[in-house]
Amino acid sequence: MRSLILLAFIVLLAAGPSNCFAQSEKDAVIFHITSAHTSFPDTGRAKGHIYNKVLYAASGHYNDSTVLIIAPKDLDAQRSVDIIFLFHGWFNNVDTAAEHYQLTRQFLASHLNAVLVLAETAKNAPDSYGGKLEYPGMFKSLVADVMEGLRSKHLVGKSTVPGHILLAGHSGAYRVMARIIQNGQMSIDEAILFDSLYAETEKYVAWIKADKAHRFIDIYTDHGGTDGETKDMMRQLDTAKLTYISTEESLLTPKMLQQNRLAYIHSLHEHDKIIANPDNFLLFLLNEPFLKKSR
Repeated sequence: MRSLILLAFIVLLAAGPSNCFAQSEKDAVIFHITSAHTSFPDTGRAKGHIYNKVLYAASGHYNDSTVLIIAPKDLDAQRSVDIIFLFHGWFNNVDTAAEHYQLTRQFLASHLNAVLVLAETAKNAPDSYGGKLEYPGMFKSLVADVMEGLRSKHLVGKSTVPGHILLAGHSGAYRVMARIIQNGQMSIDEAILFDSLYAETEKYVAWIKADKAHRFIDIYTDHGGTDGETKDMMRQLDTAKLTYISTEESLLTPKMLQQNRLAYIHSLHEHDKIIANPDNFLLFLLNEPFLKKSR
């Protein structure tokens, strides 16, 4: 994990200060809200968190309740709105993640009639703990706050309800995503892990077994620490006689993603490259079955 911390720290330095990312995308409405239903502040980190003998204080790391919302200007969501939540990993925050992984560009290039949301977790810290979002009912309340934010910008109507919900995450995001799925307060249709399957595997397997429509994509690397857990998960699916594809990233095709609900993709790229170099976030969005294109 030390190598991942160093990589993440380099990412943060390269991205620059919070709020520096391009918010002038001509085809998007990009704004921030705050929500009492994000990860922090939370009693579990009231005294901060120690990692490798370094204290990451609550102030500055566990007191930010920012939610970044990115919506296409031509969003058509009077009845329902589909939402993609992406959770960042260690030593990152919602703004630096959006910039470094080019999430706005990739999301808008998909032309999906949906909204992309990044809710703050541990900010610029080496921590996978999901704070309040691990509590039952909290994610449902966060979704409600996102809906109110969209209404405040007149992007959805008063009676618009949440539609399909997708979760995606990089690196340490595996834990908060697994706990949201386990709590079951909202129907989660799809989970995408970007070199993030470090643990909580049993929760993902149970969710996959619970509904044949649930979709799961796991892209993993040799050096991120996720290869062993990924192979163990595939063995569990073999035991359960569930069908999935296991392929090299270089051999992956859109058709493979379209025809398989469970996909395990081995990448030769670095841990920090697999979201936007190449544009895998865009590739997965273009070939998923739940969300409709706006144009």
